[in-house]
Amino acid sequence: MVRHPMRALAACGVILLALISGPWSGYAQAETPAAGGREPATVKLSATQQKQIGLQTAVLAAESHPEQIRAYGTVLDVARLTELTNNYANAQAQLQTAQARLEVARLAYERARDLVQSAAMPKKDAEAAEGTFRTDQAALAAADSQVKTLMATARQEWGAVIGRGIIERSPQVVQLIEREQLLVQVTLPPGVTLAEPPRFALAQAPTRSVNIDLRYLSPATRTDPRIQGVSYYFVAGGDSGLLPGMNTTAYVPSGKSYDGVFVEDTAIVQWQGRAWVYLRAGPETFKRHPIRTDQPVSDDDYVVQDIPPGSELVMRGAQVLLSEEAKSELRGGGDDD
Repeated sequence: MVRHPMRALAACGVILLALISGPWSGYAQAETPAAGGREPATVKLSATQQKQIGLQTAVLAAESHPEQIRAYGTVLDVARLTELTNNYANAQAQLQTAQARLEVARLAYERARDLVQSAAMPKKDAEAAEGTFRTDQAALAAADSQVKTLMATARQEWGAVIGRGIIERSPQVVQLIEREQLLVQVTLPPGVTLAEPPRFALAQAPTRSVNIDLRYLSPATRTDPRIQGVSYYFVAGGDSGLLPGMNTTAYVPSGKSYDGVFVEDTAIVQWQGRAWVYLRAGPETFKRHPIRTDQPVSDDDYVVQDIPPGSELVMRGAQVLLSEEAKSELRGGGDDD
């Protein structure tokens, strides 16, 4: 699993409220530009204030990252797979029983026929033996047909890989039946295709604090009717926290690379319908910088291209800076009135 840091927004909010009502009101400043407030204000915090809120910064270098496609995952209920596996095992047992009965009936019929020819057995007894032999022949044909029908059904419903696993009762299918692993159907957005199936993917855990590793299994035999995109089957660990029937967000590598800076969710703030980060502008000043979030790594972490090289990014405390900036703008608006 790929782990991500726990969010600290609630803690920052508590600190901010305490500081707003305390000695901060005379020290934290936002230098608002005069041009209608279109440009983000510069937020000024002293070194002491930065320490109080636990502000952390880092200079992050751009690196090559695999491009991720945000897809849609559904944890499937494998009750039908279990049913098919059991039905096939029962049909196979019936076929073997029918084969054994036919062999016994064949030997009895041949023996009876020889005895009739030597006048050692009445003809009616030989005819009875032949009737039993013909009946067992029909039973064998029916059992064989049932096995072949279930084989075809398994392949039609689950595809060649899982279908073969049902027929052979493979370890993979047994793990799915016993819930040691979970079957996840991942569907790409409509119109998106991949040059070749992905070997792995990530899924957002229910707790949203980790990503769950998904291992590719096979192409799906049907799409998600809500999405209408290309679908694949993946497997996840049975202890991943996922449950049958759950929906999750999945991240599938496209096979392409993407150069950018990995930015965690704690560094990103939302304002006026878009995402921003704060960059250090000086020892005591910070400025909000817009970013694009079209390359997700999880639901809240991104690979970002539009951060100037060498910039010092605020990794912890961005939410407090946004709140102080907003508070300063409100004070400025009150002065204008």
